[in-house]
Parts: sequence; C-alpha cells; structure tokens
Amino acid sequence: MKKHIMPLMGLLFLLLVSACSPVRVLNTEAAQGFNLNQYKTFGFMDADSISQDIPAEHIAFLQREVANQLQKRGLTLANSNADLLVNLGVVVQEKTQTRQTDIRSDPPNYVGQRRYTWRTREVEVGKYKEGTISVHLVDRAQNALVWSSEAEAVVPKKNEKVQERIAEGVEKLFSSIPASNTMTN
Repeated sequence: MKKHIMPLMGLLFLLLVSACSPVRVLNTEAAQGFNLNQYKTFGFMDADSISQDIPAEHIAFLQREVANQLQKRGLTLANSNADLLVNLGVVVQEKTQTRQTDIRSDPPNYVGQRRYTWRTREVEVGKYKEGTISVHLVDRAQNALVWSSEAEAVVPKKNEKVQERIAEGVEKLFSSIPASNTMTN
C-alpha cells in the first residue's frame, strides 16, 4: 500500500507547488507543423530594442536562461547563420494595488446633523512592478514566426529574487513546448 501512496504524494506535492507559482504563462502559440527537432542552431536577435529601464544584467540573465532551455532541447548557440532566431521582449510596468472599501472595515463618516454617508470606493494599498517577457522563435530560412509565448509575474524588489523569477518564468515558458518537440536523451 505504501508503494502506491508515496508516488501519489509526490505528484500531489508537484501539483501544489506549480499551482502556487507566481508566474503565469500567456498566449502560447506554435505554427502548424512546428517541431523544435528540425533546428540545430539558434541565435539571438538584437536586444537593443528592449526598454532602457531594464538593467542590462537582467537582459543578459534572461538570454542565458533561454539559451539553457534551448540547449537542453538539443540546439546549439551559433553566433551567425543560426537556423532559429530568438527574439526577446521585456515590459515592466508599475501597478497600483487597490482594495474596495467595506462597511465593516470602513464605517460611515459623520458629516453633521444626523447625516451619515458611506460610499464604496477604491483605496490604494501599495505599488508593485509587473513584468512580462515574451519569447518569439523565428525560422531564419523562411523568416517566419514558428513559436511564441509570454509569461508575466510580479517583479521582486531584491535582485537575487528577480533572477530566480526570470529562471522560473523561462522554464515555465519552454515547458509549454510539446514533449514530441524535444530531444530525448
């Protein structure tokens, strides 16, 4: 009985951990007939178009993580004439977290002579940054987009945590490529 429960507990743990992930994958699309095994080499498109607000070290880390994921899938980094071009996009926006007022936590205000008023309204709670990374894989020979995906998450304040979040986001992006598209070892 224990032999059957232990693998089930491990699977349940993995499901819970992945469900609590702060990274959300959005809009994954693949061209019809896309197969990553068709490509041997990859290279990066010009990263100068990425916003100047993003530190260069984060862009370099993002490129390393994407390169690691593609290398795990059997591709080799090429400096020129790569079969597959990788176009990266990064957007970071400052957002405001709000909450709705509630009669229980925000009682009515007294405005004189038996006039109490209360209205629901949005109250600012804090500010945070939300980042979105997009990865586009382009077939160099056809000059056509063959796969794209986006991931979004809250950007942590600590630099070390930002790199962890980037690594998690890139890994989650590339996990959306079907298993038949990856090399088997």
